[in-house]
Order: sequence, then C-alpha cells, then structure tokens
Amino acid sequence: MGGIVSQEYSLRQVLIGLLDSANILTEKMYDKREEELADCLYKSLIGRRYLIVMDDIWDTDIWDAVRRFFPDDCNGSRVLLTTRLTDVALYADSFSLLHKMQFLTEGESWNLLCKKVFGGKDCPSELEDIGKAIARNCGGLPLAIVVIGGLLSKESRRQEYWRSLAENLSSIVTKDDEQCLEILGLSYNRLPQRLRACFLYMAVFPEDYEIPVPKLIRLWAAEGFLKPVAFKSMEALAEEYLDYLIERNLILVSKWSANGKIRTCNIHDLLRNLCLRTAHKENFLYAVKYRNDVLKQGTSITPRRLSISPDFLSIQSEVLFQSKTHNSRAHSLLCTGARLIYTPRVYLGYRLLRVLDLIIVRFLHFPAEITKLVNLRYLAFTYNEALPPSIAELLNLQTLVYHNWTFGKCPFLPVEIWMMPKLRYLCVTPSGLPVPCYELLLGLGDLQTFGKWSEYQLEALVNLHQLKKLKLLFKFSSHASKIVNPPVLAFPEKLRELTLAGCGIPWTSMTIVGELPNLEVLKLRRNACRGTNWEPVEGKFPQLKHLLLEEIDLVQWEANEAHFPRLQRLIMRACYKLKEIPSGVGEISTLQLIKLVDCHPSAVSSALRIQDEQDSMGNEELELYIDLRRFFKNKFYSRIIH
Repeated sequence: MGGIVSQEYSLRQVLIGLLDSANILTEKMYDKREEELADCLYKSLIGRRYLIVMDDIWDTDIWDAVRRFFPDDCNGSRVLLTTRLTDVALYADSFSLLHKMQFLTEGESWNLLCKKVFGGKDCPSELEDIGKAIARNCGGLPLAIVVIGGLLSKESRRQEYWRSLAENLSSIVTKDDEQCLEILGLSYNRLPQRLRACFLYMAVFPEDYEIPVPKLIRLWAAEGFLKPVAFKSMEALAEEYLDYLIERNLILVSKWSANGKIRTCNIHDLLRNLCLRTAHKENFLYAVKYRNDVLKQGTSITPRRLSISPDFLSIQSEVLFQSKTHNSRAHSLLCTGARLIYTPRVYLGYRLLRVLDLIIVRFLHFPAEITKLVNLRYLAFTYNEALPPSIAELLNLQTLVYHNWTFGKCPFLPVEIWMMPKLRYLCVTPSGLPVPCYELLLGLGDLQTFGKWSEYQLEALVNLHQLKKLKLLFKFSSHASKIVNPPVLAFPEKLRELTLAGCGIPWTSMTIVGELPNLEVLKLRRNACRGTNWEPVEGKFPQLKHLLLEEIDLVQWEANEAHFPRLQRLIMRACYKLKEIPSGVGEISTLQLIKLVDCHPSAVSSALRIQDEQDSMGNEELELYIDLRRFFKNKFYSRIIH
C-alpha cells in the first residue's frame, strides 16, 4: 500500500489515500475527521505485515504526522519513503539505507531517447550525432529526455529540425528543476495551438491528483476547447487530443477502464509547474491555494479561470470573491480536492461563468445566484434538498452533477430538468427521477450519460436515444421481497455501458439487456438481480467485453462462447454462494482476464482448472487474478497467474 504526498499535501488526503490503497476505504469515511481516519488506518494495520510506500515527501512535518499511525509489531513491516531532499530522508531514519538516484549517463540518456523516439528500431545514421547531442543536453534528467523524445517521435526527422532543437537545449540545460522547466517548455511551444489550452488546463487539478478522464473531457467541452469537426463527436475529438498529449509524454495514464479507454490520468509535478507558470503568464488560469496568493498580487489578478483550493475556501476570504475587478472576466471557478465537512461562504457573482465545479462544497441552501449564470455549461455541486424548477433556466448547460449528501433523503428532481436542450451528462445521487411527457424527452436528445440513485419509475429512459452510459443505483432493502422492480425494463439501443444495483430484477430479464446491440460493459452490483440461477440465452450480448458481478446471490450459472462471444474481462467480487465458475468460460476465445475478489475457495479452484486447461491447449494469454483477503478476514492471500 502507499500514497503520494507532494508539496501541497493534506494530512486528510494522505490518510484517505493510504486507506484506499489498503482496500478499506468506504464512502462514509470521507465524512470522518482526521483523527477518526487515522484510527481506522492504525487498526487496519495492527497484526499485519505491510509495506507502505510514501512517494514525493517534501518536508519532515508530514512524516511526523503519519508515523505514529504505522504500528510496529516486529513482523518485518517496512515503510519506504521517496524524496528529493536528503535532509528529509535522514530525518525519517538516519540509520536506514539511503539510496540516492543518480543522473543518467550519456549512454543511458541516448538509449532512453532512442527508445522513446524509434521504439525498437535503429536511429538513422544521419541523425545519430545530433540525437546524442540532444540526449547529452538533457543533463541526465529522465523526465526531460522522455518529454523531448515524445516530441521528436511525432515531429519531422529532418536534420535541420533536430539541429535546431539541439541548439535550443544546449543554451538552457543544467541539472535543476528551473532549467528542466525550460526544456519542458520547448515541448509546449511546439504544441499545435488547439492543444495548448487543453494542456494548460491540467493545472486546474491539485498536484498528484488522479484526473477522471470523462470529467476532463466534459470540462474541455464546456470551456470551448473542442471545436466541432464534421462526422466526429466531441468525445472522439477529445480522446484524440488526449492521446496526442499522452504520446508526447506530457500526460500520464493512471488507470484503464473496462472498455479499454483511459479512466484516469495525471501529470508530473514539474509539468504541472510549467502549466501553472505559463497559465498565469498568459492570464489563462490562476490557482489560489493560500490567502497570500491573492494578497501578493493585489489587483493584478484578472484571469479567465480560477482554481481554488479547499484551504482558501476554508478561510472565507473576501479578497478575491467580492472584488468586481477580479471576477469580471472569470469564465470558470473550480474547487478540487478533499470533500469539505463544513459549509464555507462562496461568492458566485461571476456573470460570465461557463464552468462552476463546487462538488466538494456542501450547500445548506440552494444558491439562487446559480440560476442567473446563464452562460453555464458545466455545473457540479452538493446540496441537501430538491433542486428548484428554475434550474431549467440554464439553457446552455451540458453537464449537471448534483449530489445529495444525506442519503436518507431522496427528493425528486423537478420535471423541468427534461427541458434543458443541451444537456449531455446528468448525474444525480440520490434523487428521484420525474416521469416526463414524450415531447419533453424529444428536446433532450443530446443526453449521452446518465447516473442516478433512486427507487422510482424509469419508463422514460428508453426515449433518450443518444444515451451511451447509464448507472441505475436503486435503494434496496436487505430483504429481497421488499425490493421494488422497475415496472418497465427497457433501454436505449445506443447504450454502451450499463451499471445496475439494487434493482432486484429476475435473471430471466437479463435477456432484454442482452439484446442491446452496442453494449460493451455490464456491471451488476449488489442485489442487481434476484434469484440463484442464471441461464443466459445464446446469441445475446453480441458486443459485451466486460462483465462485473459483485455481491450477487448466484449459486448456479451457465456461460460459454455462445452466450458471451466477445467477452474479454470477467470480474467477480464477493459472490460467496457461487462455488464454480462455468467451465465454458474457458472456451471464450477472446477472454483475457478472470478476476476473483473475495469469492468462495471452490470457485477459485474451478478458475484454476480453467486456467490449467487453457495452458494445456496452448493459450497462455489468459490472466487469472485471485484475492481472498477479506474472505479470510484480512489474512492475505493474493495471486496473479499468467
């Protein structure tokens, strides 16, 4: 387990990160105080042998803050720290092994550059001398070499171009962060104009933050960075932009989603510093972390975008929020980080706002100013009552994320929600969905993603013809007899991803889901289906690639290639009653992964037999992942088999 600390660390965030990596983080823990989180961490580690990695520590305070939460039971547990500062490393433990990373040699630098530019191929002889000069001028800094390599891999291989880059590098490089920023700036300066804003926007997010790609794409769209291209959706265009930046090593992939797309990404802290510096210089974005960030700038702050840290909101400063000079040009206000457990005062008089992301702020009363922000395209906030009908006055809104932070309540959304013609993404948790008339649904033809937690009727969804992603998380009782089924089970044909929880639908109704021609991802979570036997019908699920079964009461299940002809990933979590994975699963030629987490040992044995059978037939591509830690009450048993 481990956590990334960074310069802008928050003890609360570090604790949440450690709990998450230990697989014990729950939704309720986000509302706990630091002391309670620390107690949860300490109790989870007692008696266990652990390895904790704390990456990128910048000062001794954070080590002093967390070290007491790591119990020493003399069982071989270890803590590994990484830092750029020798004094921080020695402070943690002056008697432990200190490993100092060295700069790359000229040979190592050249080998790394070649790998990034040419893959496994040889460098053309006419570029070799220039290339070695470029590698040498990167000063042995791996990040600089990787970024420059990403640039060269996609640009011209003419000698003149390479020579120009080598000359620019030779004039600036030394072995410190400041000069490394200048090297990285060369890659930014060579970005196409349309991508510069997308790259600079990465500075909106905190250091070492895992950025959800779907959210990033929606923000890019709301900001107007994605110009329409014939026969190409905004999402497809955004994915091209993201791939371009990843190929140049300016953005890093963190996690992949079930359908093979990028789920989360991040950015190296030095590249983020480049974004911050350039964004501030170009008046593109200003990140406010402390009160002094505003005071030292005086009235010179007139950015188009404001990224506010929770720390700044907590002091409820009026220096920025109540200055007409400062807010007159602001198009975006975002506050990203740890969820606040109190309600700060937030000024919302930014008339030109396109983006308002305050999802971490709990509003006790609906901010009436929001409905006056007629240019809003992206709105995310947390509020504990029903939304007013006036929310429909935001006719330009593309994304609406509305969280209700008291899960005992479930207010209806206003029926006017269906009158927002540009809405493409709607996520409400929890809230009741009003049943609209057919004419209203026709006006909501652009909605592509919908997520909700509810217990109400859903007949209207079938008419959302552009819907591609749907999450239905129903409230459920522990008694199956009390689960209320949706009266009509019908979904739009363009649906690609479907998540169900708490629905209690009979397994026979999965035939309806199997008829969706474009469905690629199906996630059936707790009490999604009722019954102990699933007998799929042949010829269904023609495009399904990812199947997740979690906390399902299955006892018997049939599955083979005729039922799931294109299945690639089968993941099962906490399916305690199922004692055997169908042997026919091994016959699915496209299958790449079987993952079992906290399943019955007999089911694990059957999965091992499937893997052995596939090995004997020459199929060595099937990966088997087994994790039984919780099944055996935290006694560690984890196995990855190739």
